[in-house]
Formats: sequence, C-alpha cells, structure tokens
Amino acid sequence: MSTTSKVADTNGGTAARSGKPSKVGAAANWADERLGLAGLAKKNLRKVFPDHWSFMLGEIALWSFVVLLVTGIFLTFWFNPSMTEIEYQGSYAPLRGSYISEAFNSSLHISFDVRGGLLLRQMHHWAAHLFIGSMLIHMMRVFLTGAYRKPREINWVIGVLLLTLGTLEGFTGYSLPDDLLSGTGVRAADGFVKSIPVVGTYGSFLLFGDEFPGHSIIPRLYIIHVLLIPGLILGLIAAHMLLLVYHKHTQWPGPGRTEQNVVGFPMLPVYAAKAGGFFFIVFGATALMGGLMTINPIWMYGPYDPTKVTAGSQPDWYMGWPDGLLRIIPGWTEVSFWGVTLALPVFLTVIMVPTLIIIFLILYPFIDNWISGDKREHHLLQRPRDTPARTGLMAALVTFYVLALFAGGNDIIAIRLDLSINQITYFLRAAIFLGPILAFWITKRWCISLQRHAKEQALHGYETGIIERSPDGAYSERHLPLPDAKQALIVERERDQLLELEPAVDKNGVERPHNRKERLRLALNRFWFADNLQPPTAAELEAAHHHHDGHDGHELEAGSHDDDRDALVKGH
Repeated sequence: MSTTSKVADTNGGTAARSGKPSKVGAAANWADERLGLAGLAKKNLRKVFPDHWSFMLGEIALWSFVVLLVTGIFLTFWFNPSMTEIEYQGSYAPLRGSYISEAFNSSLHISFDVRGGLLLRQMHHWAAHLFIGSMLIHMMRVFLTGAYRKPREINWVIGVLLLTLGTLEGFTGYSLPDDLLSGTGVRAADGFVKSIPVVGTYGSFLLFGDEFPGHSIIPRLYIIHVLLIPGLILGLIAAHMLLLVYHKHTQWPGPGRTEQNVVGFPMLPVYAAKAGGFFFIVFGATALMGGLMTINPIWMYGPYDPTKVTAGSQPDWYMGWPDGLLRIIPGWTEVSFWGVTLALPVFLTVIMVPTLIIIFLILYPFIDNWISGDKREHHLLQRPRDTPARTGLMAALVTFYVLALFAGGNDIIAIRLDLSINQITYFLRAAIFLGPILAFWITKRWCISLQRHAKEQALHGYETGIIERSPDGAYSERHLPLPDAKQALIVERERDQLLELEPAVDKNGVERPHNRKERLRLALNRFWFADNLQPPTAAELEAAHHHHDGHDGHELEAGSHDDDRDALVKGH
C-alpha cells in the first residue's frame, strides 16, 4: 500500500465534533456577539510598547492611585465627616475627656480600634505622596525628552491638570482628620481665599458656610475629596491612556527605530506581566512604608483649636513652596487705599504665582512649537543635552521650587542650624530671583559641552586608554567607534531649525502684518537654538572615516618596515 493511501485511509469514520464550551468561553462569546470585543482586544493586546526604565515613572503614578482608591474605600467605612463636638472616650488615654469633633474621633477610632486601620491610613497617606511625586517626576521626564510635542500636546495638558488635581486632592485629604495641624492648614486656606480682591470674603463664606471655622468645611472637603476630584482624576487618566494607545508610545532613538515604528514588546504577554508585577512592587513598597514609617500622627497633635497653632507646623511638601514664597515676600507689598486693604503678599504668592505657573505649563507645548516653527509629528525622544535651553529652563524651575520649599521651612532651618531667620529670609529673597537664572545658564553651558563631547566621539570614536607610538616616536591614543546604539543617539537626532526673518515689506512694497511679533519669535528662536551644536553631517562622518582609514593604513605600512618599534604602551 502506498503512503498516500495510508494517509487517505485515516479520513474515514465519524466527523469530529466540538465539545461543550466552558462557562468562561460561553460568557466571552456572549459578550463578543453583542459588544464586538474580540476584534478590539486582538488589535490592542498585541500592541507593541518600548522598554525603558524611565517609562515606569508614569506607572508608579497609576498604581499608587490604585492603592489610594483601595485604601480610601476602606477608610470611608469608618470615617465620619462631621464637625459636631463630642466628648472623647476612646482607646487613646491622653485625650479622654477632651471635646473633639466627630471627624477627629473617627480618625482616632480608625487608628487605634479598627483592625488594620492605622496601617491602611498610613498607606493611604504615603500613596498620596507617591502619587504626586511620581507624577511630578514623570512630567519632568516628558518635558526634558520633548515627549509633549505634536501630536501629544493634549496629553501634556491632561498631565498638568492631573498634577494640579492631585495636589488639591492631597490638601483636601490631609485636612479631613480635623486635628490641630490640618486645622492650621485649613485656617491658612481661609486666609488665602480671603486675599482674592473683591470676591475673597464671599468665597470664604461660600466655602465655610459661615465665619471660620463654621460647621460645613469638613463635610464639603470630604465630598470634594472622595467624589469630585477622584472622578475628575479617573476621567483624565482614562483619556490619558486612550491617547497613549492612539498616538503610540514614544521611544528613544536607536538602530531600527524611526518616527514610523515602535520597537519593543507586545502588551500580551510581556508588557502585561511586567505591569502586573510592577503593581505588586508599588503596593508592597507602600505597605512597608505604611507599616514601618509613621506619618501624620494626629493623636500627638490633638484636636483643632482656633486659638492654638502647632509649633513648626508646615504643609506637605507639594503645598509647601507657596507657603515659602509667602514667608519671604516683603510686607510693604500690602496696599491700602480708600479704607480698603489688599493682601497682595498672600494673593501674589499663594494664588497668582501658582496659577501663572500652571497656565505657563499648559501653554508650553504651543509656545515651544511657535518658537521652533516645527510642524512635524514626533515619536522619537530627545536627550536632555540635545536641548540645552529647555533643559536649562527645567533646572531653573526646579531651583525656584527648591528655594521656595526651603523658605517654607526657614524657621526649622534657623533652629536646627542655629542661624538668624532674618538672614535666611534676606538670602532667599535674592536667591529666589538669581538662583534660577544661574541654574539656567550653568545647565545650558553644561549641555552644550556634552554636545561637543558627543560630536567628537561620533566623528573620532571614544578613548580606549591605549597609547600607541608611531615609528617617528610620536604618541597618540587609540580610538574605537562607538557602539551602534550610542552612535545613533548622536547622529540621528534632529537638527535644530533657525528661523529667518521675512522682509519687512513684500514684493509689492506693502508692509507685512505682525512684523513685530515675528521679530520676537526670531529673537526667541535664536536664544533657544543658536548656541546648540548640531549633529555631524554625513559629509563630516565620511571625512572622519577616510581620515581614520588613511591613518590606520599608514601605521600598518610603517609597522611592516619597522618590526622593532614599540607598538603599545598600555595606560590601563
């Protein structure tokens, strides 16, 4: 019998029938027939994401927000957002017999009487710090690498709004326990609102429902904290993730990476496994901090009393820098006329400056696009050294923030270091203006020096530390070509565009409109890009290659005629 007939004989018998589908499969099939999920899942679950450690910064923010939601839901079961006064008779003996609010009483009950309550409360607080801090660093990474450029301007705006809402969410959260420290912060917030010209007092009465402290602020902050802001944050996170998938993820330049592709791993199974594992890392780290590191020990502060202030009281770090600006602004900035006093020191430092910075950050992608004149889509990232002015701007903003934060603790600094608080204040008044300028200039020149060094390496290779001696006795150091990935970072980066000013009048002798605006744009473009070193051109690389080939050939020829020369003197 032939092989073919043997195979053909196996076709006999009854036809195979599918077995009974599992319950999970049946449910999936039912959902797919009505929602069409299979096609959508097939497309997106195979979507490729690049792999780099810096991309995990955004995931820390995402997973810490998940921890916030989980621990926050737990806390809502026992927290009572009421300002009604009761006599405390709980587990914490030093406060028994004190008259405290229901909010403070429930916070103490969670901390001392609910199983796992203190752990979850502290996890919630640490996760808030982690959420805001990781968002801030993630936004810095996006800024420094140019990931906000077209087509991701809207995602950048969403990121700024998320950072702003996260800060407000943190403030409303640590104000809820109604302890002495948080009550001091709420009292300060009342002053901030009242400093707004014309509408400030009305805003304060609307917020507190009465003259401070009123009986409505804690319930209202509670609704804002557990309902309003989390809802907005969830919506913005969903929009952020959808735009991330739609635009595809940015990636670092390198061999095989272009503006049209993404080199990395698919969502399933690789990236999903990494993201899932990273969630447990974030959760575990937060749990360790919540269990081992005390934060916001409200029982030590006691209940809020408007007649008292905790010594050395300060807000959390993300709210500390406006407080620092308020501490160092001169008192003569307060203005009085016609029987009306404008609390400009408070309004300018706490309301106006943060608002202007937020507006500037929201508009920055569009300002950057206008200055550069770049209308292209960008999916490849830039190294911070390749954009010296932008990196210098970030250094200036960070310097401003750090100095303002130090100003917020000027009393603690003075006590700990045995310094004069007046001298610290005078120093910070000058440093808050000069420090960012100096940081910008140093960072920009540093980046240009790194550009110069990178260009030299791309053209002539990197130093090996091996010294060679030629037949005529001259010494030189051997250079080797850079690895392909590092060479690509230097050679394949975008060249900066220097704009040219169009003639003041057109060919018909008519003056061009908005010429002054174009002059401003040209001046900013020159300031931003003129000092940058551009990547080597193909002609420069070819000339360097021929130079090295000729030099190496000459050495080989010389070496063949002189066998007794010293070939190498190793430096390492």
